[in-house]
Amino acid sequence: MAAKVRIATTSLAGCFGCHMSFLDLDERLLALVNSVEFDRSPLTDIEHCGSCDIGLIEGGVCNSENVHVLREFRKNCKILVAVGACAINGGLPAMRNHINLEDCLLEAYQNGIGVENPQIPSDPELPLLLDKVYPLHEIVKIDYFLPGCPPSADVFWEFLTALLDGRQPSLTYQQLHYD
Repeated sequence: MAAKVRIATTSLAGCFGCHMSFLDLDERLLALVNSVEFDRSPLTDIEHCGSCDIGLIEGGVCNSENVHVLREFRKNCKILVAVGACAINGGLPAMRNHINLEDCLLEAYQNGIGVENPQIPSDPELPLLLDKVYPLHEIVKIDYFLPGCPPSADVFWEFLTALLDGRQPSLTYQQLHYD
């Protein structure tokens, strides 16, 4: 029996919608587990990415922890895939890129409507915020991009089955076109 392909997934600065879409594979997940073994993912309780064949990452990079996790995935995954608009171009979290970080923090934690305890969090346990939200490819080399907000379960299926079959993934215009 051939070794199973190891897949890891994670979410950085995003909404977890791409993972929800991945889970929309529904019964196709059962077919997938015949060929793959999940490392770090919402289906496991694995905290760090081990040696994997495919890494799927959603979300942009907004803090030091995101940078660390992304670099860990790049180091441990043969193929790294940016999944969704946030991973590809920063998505909605990148809306803060047009506002100075200090001004953004002041508005959210001190001057905003309904702020009851005006202080900017400064606990050493919190990851350091970056000056802006970065797409993944500005931090590490990305091998494939799955666009969408989120990509559909059919796009995940088509992409992964192509890779598992040893084919170059090729998505149709209809799969990538959003009205």
